[in-house]
Amino acid sequence: MFSTCIELALLCHPILAFLTVQNSKMHIKHSNLHYFIFSFLSLLVLRYATSAYFIPSEIPVASLGLCTTKDQPNPIAHIYPGNATGTLNGTISVIPITLELARQLIPPQYGILEHAYRALLPDFPKGMYPAVVAALHDHEVQAFGYKIDDFSRSGFEFPFLDLLNDNHTSFKWAPSMLMTAGHDIALNGAQDYGTKTFPASFDPGCDAYRAVPNSKKPGTTYFSARSLEAGAASLTTLFSETEEEVFPLEFFKNFTNQPTFADGKSCDNMIRLFNTSVTTGSNTIQAVKGTVRANLFPFSAEREWRNVYGLRLDTAFIENNYLPCENFRGYGSE
Repeated sequence: MFSTCIELALLCHPILAFLTVQNSKMHIKHSNLHYFIFSFLSLLVLRYATSAYFIPSEIPVASLGLCTTKDQPNPIAHIYPGNATGTLNGTISVIPITLELARQLIPPQYGILEHAYRALLPDFPKGMYPAVVAALHDHEVQAFGYKIDDFSRSGFEFPFLDLLNDNHTSFKWAPSMLMTAGHDIALNGAQDYGTKTFPASFDPGCDAYRAVPNSKKPGTTYFSARSLEAGAASLTTLFSETEEEVFPLEFFKNFTNQPTFADGKSCDNMIRLFNTSVTTGSNTIQAVKGTVRANLFPFSAEREWRNVYGLRLDTAFIENNYLPCENFRGYGSE
């Protein structure tokens, strides 16, 4: 409609200019003629700019290729058609914080199983606790042939917690999460666990991270999440590839597969698989090192951590939702 109006103006413009110049009563000066020439050229430029950038409303944004994920297809949906499956692509990093701070952040009724993480990390500094930062993109999540739209999420996780007071079974507390705004299924699903959710915008909008061009460090990637409510929550990461493997893969396999809870009323059992096509072969797991900056509950103010180590990887998963946490007593034992 807008471009049609411009075309009509272009058509009528020379006629109007000619009639005006021919009318002696109007005493047209050279400046008026210059005005008509200038306005005609301006309309012409606007016409071609409009044709180049105007996007018809009937064309879906997705079909224009403005946001196309690079994630690989879900490799296990056909194997487990009756289960919720998908892939999780992104970066998982470990932020060592003091046990004193961890005790302030984690609700007092949940003990910290220090012996459990030290069995996996014998050289981990004394008096410290491994908090986790996850920046992930859920792709091709489906069950019974029904798929939901992809979404992004990020937040802090606190593993190796004694939810059942048995001094043995490790659980992971996920108190808050930035999630793709408008994705009601994902947002409501997290809220049902008691997770404090923040509808957010992400960069990139449909991938787990994006490459930073012309970086001096190899394989540098960026990720950002900001709540729609200004200043309520944010999380950004900047990671580069590294040859240092500070935390072994077995450690990541352990805490990523711990039952997850928020208010302790029910638990999420996400089983991340490290042996499918999206993780093995040419799709290697990459160790990374970088910086995390976050303003997100349970921390009371924005913080920045440097020299943070983690893994950049894609894994398939099977998920069992809203299960009684008591069902996992002894879970993960040999």
